[in-house]
Amino acid sequence: YFHPSLDVARAQWRLAQTSQSSAGARPLPSVSGNYGKGNNANEDISPYTYSLSIDIPIETANKRNIRIENAEHLSESAKLQIAQTAWNLRTQVAATYYELLHNQAQLNVFAKELAYRQEIVDLYQKRHDLGLASKIELSHSKLLLQVIKAELNTQQQNKVMLTTKLANNLGLPLSYVTQMTLADSPSIDAVMGIAQKNLATDVQSKALLNRLDLRIALERYAMAESKLKLEIAKQYPNITISPSYTYEFGNKVWSLGLSSLMTIINKNKFAIAEANQLRELEAAQFESLQSSVINEAHSARAKLMQTQQSLADNKRLYALQQENTKRMQNLFSAGEIDRLELTMAKLEELSSEKNLVNASFQMHSAMNNLENTLQQPLNEQGIQSSTLNAANTD
Repeated sequence: YFHPSLDVARAQWRLAQTSQSSAGARPLPSVSGNYGKGNNANEDISPYTYSLSIDIPIETANKRNIRIENAEHLSESAKLQIAQTAWNLRTQVAATYYELLHNQAQLNVFAKELAYRQEIVDLYQKRHDLGLASKIELSHSKLLLQVIKAELNTQQQNKVMLTTKLANNLGLPLSYVTQMTLADSPSIDAVMGIAQKNLATDVQSKALLNRLDLRIALERYAMAESKLKLEIAKQYPNITISPSYTYEFGNKVWSLGLSSLMTIINKNKFAIAEANQLRELEAAQFESLQSSVINEAHSARAKLMQTQQSLADNKRLYALQQENTKRMQNLFSAGEIDRLELTMAKLEELSSEKNLVNASFQMHSAMNNLENTLQQPLNEQGIQSSTLNAANTD
């Protein structure tokens, strides 16, 4: 994809990688010195004084490794967020793609209905001119013609809006997208034929294993855990060793200093309590997210099965209506019915076709919803290991 949100996610990952490098940095030693001159009132050997001291900090309780561990979890979380962003974009693109296909199918159906309605108006106009139809029948047919014209115009406007939406989701200019030819969607029967094997197994396990947001939540919990470990480690203060040399009025003095913070008073208990509560919060949020994912998986699967049955019913009704239209065509050819009755029969078939178009769209939406819930394409055995690496590549 070319969407700028992916660039943002990658930039956040690079920032996290930089933080990972800085987390391993060791504290630097410091150097201090001074110089002075006395008035030699005490007849010292020398009137001069100067000193040089080096402070060498030493971290205790494995704090550096804990910081590195926390930074690694932060980097992994940012890396997973790239894949999560890419998947969200995929879902949005798929949803808009199915909306565009549905819009095109509706345009085709409405174009047919417009032709049939115009034919009915012409027939009623001829009958009215011959005194065989009332003014009310003619007016009603014209009203229905105007209604379908308005619906067709609405769908044409929707096509422009959906194309703009698709361009935004792809991160491409609208002029590029308008020149594209949308590929036909995969056959629902073919996709479901492959997906049945996956759907027959535990969708709950698939969702829990595949969901990137769950893995990100686990990384957040790990970060909270490492923060707690760091606060516990801070109970043990760092030590600073300070060797120094002093020349004072002719005397040469070597010394070794040792300094540390007095953490024995409160043992960092407030920071530890705060970090512990943060860990408990992350654990509760993970449990809540996990429960939500389980419910979404079962609900999405049930919705797909229900929609699949509805699609099958609409296909059956459409086939019956096609048979009825053929029968009416034969009657018309035999002179047993007039053209108005035949056109009405075609409208009935078109009504069934509308229902079938809507059922197909609902089926595509349900498939996309289940894919998004599982974060796994229904027509594949699983997400390839290269998916995440590809998402991370500039």
